[in-house]
Amino acid sequence: MKRLDTALLLVIGFAIWLLGTVYYAWRGASIFESSKARYWIAFIASPLLSAILCFAILRWRHIASANWAPAMLLLALPGMVGEVVVLSNFSTFLPRMHAASGARYGAFLFAAYALVLAVAEAVTLAATP
Repeated sequence: MKRLDTALLLVIGFAIWLLGTVYYAWRGASIFESSKARYWIAFIASPLLSAILCFAILRWRHIASANWAPAMLLLALPGMVGEVVVLSNFSTFLPRMHAASGARYGAFLFAAYALVLAVAEAVTLAATP
């Protein structure tokens, strides 16, 4: 992987995290605190959409399949670090949601990161002899 790809994936990962955090700060209550059906639909859809977006980015950058796991880590790390800050100061960063929604939000994030990282690892293992 080129240095440019490394830097670009970190920057894109940060941008995705920032946009997602702003979105959930604004709309989170309607997802996490409205109904169980709405939450579970979002719980399934968001990781899938995140995965599609991340894999599209890797294809756009022509990242070799054997490098998908480290490339996906570069995309995910800014968000994972950012979420540590957000979740530890939940009421400050997501004031429209009840503090009790922090656990649901954390589970939501875990599912998204787990899916994209697991699929990237599987692709990397399949591409490596």
